Amino acid sequence: MPFSDKLRQLRKENKITQMQLAKDINLNDRTIKRYEAGTVEPTLSVIISLANYFDVSLDYLCGLSDVRSRQ
Repeated sequence: MPFSDKLRQLRKENKITQMQLAKDINLNDRTIKRYEAGTVEPTLSVIISLANYFDVSLDYLCGLSDVRSRQ
């Protein structure tokens, strides 16, 4: 599953709006929309922030693993 789908899935599972997620990690809500649409790719620092926010591994968030937990 690509990053854009993982991000959308995690956000919806946690019942967080795009606007709330953007506010929580200091981004613009349009940026979150673009990430989820797959039209823009986040920087490494943003990916790390998102992984920390959702408490998942970077590999899981990037679609390289099905294991959510950080080890």
